Amino acid sequence: MTTNNWAALEKADPDFAEAVRARFAQRPHHVLATLRRDGSPRLSGLNAEIRGGELWLGMMPGSMKAMDLRRDPRFALHSNPGEDESMPGGDARVSGRALELLDPPELHRYAEETQTPHPFHLFHADLTEVVHVTVEGDDLVIRTWTPGHPVRTLRRGNDDEPPREG
Repeated sequence: MTTNNWAALEKADPDFAEAVRARFAQRPHHVLATLRRDGSPRLSGLNAEIRGGELWLGMMPGSMKAMDLRRDPRFALHSNPGEDESMPGGDARVSGRALELLDPPELHRYAEETQTPHPFHLFHADLTEVVHVTVEGDDLVIRTWTPGHPVRTLRRGNDDEPPREG
């Protein structure tokens, strides 16, 4: 469906893609950021699913977040942080453009496969950035993928030193 979809990430770096997928799989409900008509941010809860090489964002009909994405498709999705500050598996964020699926047979097929009640809005993600953050020892480790580039790793300590590559 999109060139810069989840399948492209899996092809570029399967281990990184699996770590991010696992982080999102820990809890079903995440935080979606969209842009309101005036350009200010809107944060909303959202269930997201990775299926068939795509990251899917499903929404209730007429929801404000769906209207935001129809107007301006840019979004960011942040993994549910969990019950406390331990964040097992790190922290994950995905950014991109949400493209609405409007084909009735495809919507019906998705609804049947996922047991999603009609009507609903369904978007798939054209990814622009995927980030996975973990703590390793005294370092905050930030791994970032952007389409067409390998995963980049930055390490930063809890000091005034600049981040280090690798």
